[in-house]
Amino acid sequence: MKRVALITLSLLLFTLEAGATNKHAGHFKHTLNKFIETAKKQNPNLLEAKNRINIYKQIPDQRSSWKDPMLTLGLANLPVDTFSFRQEAMTQKQIQVTQEIPFPGKTSLRKEAADKDVSIAKWNLKELELNIIRQVKESFFELCFINSSLVTTQQNKVLLKQFVTIAESKYSVGKGIQQDVLKAQVELSKIMDELIELRQLQANETAKLNILMNRLPQEPLEIPHGLTQTDFKFGIKTLQDLATTNRPFLQGIQSAINKFTITKELAEKEYYPDFQVGVRYGQRQDSPIQDHPDFVSGFIGVNIPIWFATKQRKKVAEENYRILTAKDSFNAAKNDIFLKIKIIMDKEIKSRKLIDLIKTGIIPQARQSLESALAGYSVDKVDFLTLIDNQVTLLKWEIKYHRQLTDYEQNLAALEHVVGQQLFDSTS
Repeated sequence: MKRVALITLSLLLFTLEAGATNKHAGHFKHTLNKFIETAKKQNPNLLEAKNRINIYKQIPDQRSSWKDPMLTLGLANLPVDTFSFRQEAMTQKQIQVTQEIPFPGKTSLRKEAADKDVSIAKWNLKELELNIIRQVKESFFELCFINSSLVTTQQNKVLLKQFVTIAESKYSVGKGIQQDVLKAQVELSKIMDELIELRQLQANETAKLNILMNRLPQEPLEIPHGLTQTDFKFGIKTLQDLATTNRPFLQGIQSAINKFTITKELAEKEYYPDFQVGVRYGQRQDSPIQDHPDFVSGFIGVNIPIWFATKQRKKVAEENYRILTAKDSFNAAKNDIFLKIKIIMDKEIKSRKLIDLIKTGIIPQARQSLESALAGYSVDKVDFLTLIDNQVTLLKWEIKYHRQLTDYEQNLAALEHVVGQQLFDSTS
């Protein structure tokens, strides 16, 4: 019985090692891209941002239009003793049309400022889209980690069951101790607890990814195996230059600076008056003894900006401070982006070294240690607790390998968001 169980354990260890190196990347990136495209088309936050752009697109033409003309109807010089339209020669029925005409250049500047609002809204949409893509990738990679951990933990559960069988077999024939049986059962219970926890995490992360795609949170998702380490060859200066050019958040601030420059020029135009032009027609009633010809009048008026010290001048100063504030915001945002790039680069270097160390050093050593303990146990040179300890150590490092690989890929997804463009091939 013991020999059969040990042979089974050896085969299981071989399966674990083969499974650790088996890659199923054929549909991996295709599935990830499909999730990203679905989120880009269906995420309600993105749809809201697209509709907001349509709102802003309706404004420029409004800003470039003059105010509606004013139509006025009235009576003039109507005698109150008789209320007769024939009694007095100056009695008139009047109709008047007036139109306010802005000083040349004002309406075009208002339209340009409104156009910049459209540009800002478009950059905000691109920024939001980048954020959604990052969330989809991070959630997808997290599911990859959970699924890999489930597979590894399930395989180790099978191993532990074999350990329990061996311990019970030896104890039943008087060659083992009850402590070995209890220890194996405790470790098996821990594995069962970890599986329950992982399945709960899997359900939560699945719901999160579904919501990003505007799907029901309980809908099943097929997450293929095949998470591999992405090659990274960018220098920090290159990434900083790319971020300065491509990050939508920075481009949105630059559009705001351009808008405030326009509104400052518009504020300076407010020192010049607008015009009020009009025409009035007065209809007179003929008297019994005399014809009364009708009157027509025209006029032009201007507003006098006599309160310029507290109005126009303050408005110019306000817009100038808006420009300075936006420029400071641009520099602060750029510095924050550069800092994030540096932090991510440092994490990338650390993760790459850890992944290599765990994959090529620690896991093979832990597996060899377990195999050695298994061989020693078969000839009663290693105690059962040492065998269990070696198995737990191997499980821990296999899970940590999946965690580090996932963190590495999530880190790169965050880097793409910070830089503002796709950096790594996602079509192969």
